[in-house]
Amino acid sequence: MALELVYWPPIPGRGEYVRLYLEELGLEWTDVARAEGAARVLHELSRSEQRLQPLAPPVLIDGPRRLSHVANILLYLSDTYGDGAVDRYEANSVQLSITDLVSELHDTHHPIDVGAYYEDQRAVALQRAEVFRERRLPKFLGYFDRLARESEGPWLLGQFSYVDLSLAHTIEGLRYAFPRAMERVEPTVAALPRLTRAALDRPRIAAYRATADALPFNEDGLFRHYPELDP
Repeated sequence: MALELVYWPPIPGRGEYVRLYLEELGLEWTDVARAEGAARVLHELSRSEQRLQPLAPPVLIDGPRRLSHVANILLYLSDTYGDGAVDRYEANSVQLSITDLVSELHDTHHPIDVGAYYEDQRAVALQRAEVFRERRLPKFLGYFDRLARESEGPWLLGQFSYVDLSLAHTIEGLRYAFPRAMERVEPTVAALPRLTRAALDRPRIAAYRATADALPFNEDGLFRHYPELDP
């Protein structure tokens, strides 16, 4: 039975982290919303026979299992279909740090209410984005750069794992959302551009990114470029 991924296309959000790892593993899987529409997504989120119902996409369906949250899904895929090349707890810890970075990035354009328009919270977003650019972004990237350098690169934990793919996608998203800030900080974290190139050049990932299935960054997704937030 093929795996199924439930999330909201065509928005390149948190589900893209799972898509990339599914492709890297060479697994057979179905993009539920693209194949069957948003109604199926809502149905899968409200299945009454499962005690622990997912709160929101992305959700991975593997037979009777329905797993939510990116870090949890990636850990499951690594345990079940990966090669166990790195310590699972170390990998999960790094993935959760990536999740923290992505959450703070999201808050730069929706700092008050995730259900409200950006324009309705723009004044606060300007303040939040300044803190993110000047303090939080260098802190997070400096941490990941240290991990890569200490492992003698290019991978964060010595051998390739899903966290390298997640970080590479995050770096690409940051370059889209905050190109000016990234131009300033990337020279100080030289191990991360090398990691990004190595991860995105992996054969299955490069092949996937060359197809129409790879979702481009846009202003409806997780990584959004608003010039006023990146002066």
